[in-house]
Amino acid sequence: MIAEVNKDECIGCESCPAFCPEVFKMEDDGLAVAYTNPVPAEFEESCKEAVEGCPAHCISLT
Repeated sequence: MIAEVNKDECIGCESCPAFCPEVFKMEDDGLAVAYTNPVPAEFEESCKEAVEGCPAHCISLT
Protein backbone atom coordinates (compact mmCIF):
# COMPACT_ATOMS: atom_id res chain seq x y z
CA MET A 1 0.00 0.00 0.00
CA ILE A 2 1.27 3.46 -0.94
CA ALA A 3 -0.02 6.58 0.84
CA GLU A 4 0.03 9.98 -0.81
CA VAL A 5 -1.05 13.42 0.40
CA ASN A 6 -2.26 15.94 -2.17
CA LYS A 7 -0.59 19.07 -0.84
CA ASP A 8 -2.79 21.29 -3.00
CA GLU A 9 -5.79 20.10 -0.97
CA CYS A 10 -4.16 19.64 2.45
CA ILE A 11 -5.39 22.15 5.05
CA GLY A 12 -2.70 21.35 7.64
CA CYS A 13 -5.12 20.12 10.31
CA GLU A 14 -2.60 17.55 11.64
CA SER A 15 -5.17 14.75 11.88
CA CYS A 16 -3.25 12.22 9.76
CA PRO A 17 -0.13 12.15 11.96
CA ALA A 18 -2.45 11.97 14.98
CA PHE A 19 -3.95 8.76 13.55
CA CYS A 20 -0.76 7.31 12.07
CA PRO A 21 2.53 9.06 12.99
CA GLU A 22 4.48 6.11 11.59
CA VAL A 23 3.41 7.12 8.06
CA PHE A 24 2.44 10.82 8.17
CA LYS A 25 4.19 13.91 9.46
CA MET A 26 3.83 17.65 9.14
CA GLU A 27 6.47 19.49 7.15
CA ASP A 28 7.89 22.98 7.71
CA ASP A 29 5.30 24.40 5.29
CA GLY A 30 2.54 23.29 7.68
CA LEU A 31 1.25 20.60 5.34
CA ALA A 32 1.26 16.84 5.74
CA VAL A 33 3.39 14.33 3.89
CA ALA A 34 3.44 10.53 3.78
CA TYR A 35 7.07 9.79 4.62
CA THR A 36 6.93 6.00 4.93
CA ASN A 37 6.18 4.11 1.73
CA PRO A 38 5.22 1.47 1.18
CA VAL A 39 3.11 1.49 4.33
CA PRO A 40 4.27 -1.35 6.62
CA ALA A 41 1.57 -4.00 7.10
CA GLU A 42 1.31 -3.33 10.84
CA PHE A 43 0.32 0.30 10.15
CA GLU A 44 -2.16 -0.25 7.32
CA GLU A 45 -5.22 -0.08 9.58
CA SER A 46 -4.19 3.17 11.28
CA CYS A 47 -3.27 4.58 7.87
CA LYS A 48 -6.78 3.80 6.61
CA GLU A 49 -8.17 5.54 9.72
CA ALA A 50 -6.09 8.61 8.82
CA VAL A 51 -7.63 8.62 5.34
CA GLU A 52 -11.14 8.34 6.75
CA GLY A 53 -10.45 11.03 9.36
CA CYS A 54 -9.01 13.58 6.93
CA PRO A 55 -11.44 16.52 6.72
CA ALA A 56 -9.88 17.67 3.42
CA HIS A 57 -10.09 14.20 1.83
CA CYS A 58 -6.61 14.71 0.40
CA ILE A 59 -5.00 11.34 1.20
CA SER A 60 -5.03 8.52 -1.30
CA LEU A 61 -4.04 4.88 -0.90
CA THR A 62 -3.02 2.63 -3.76
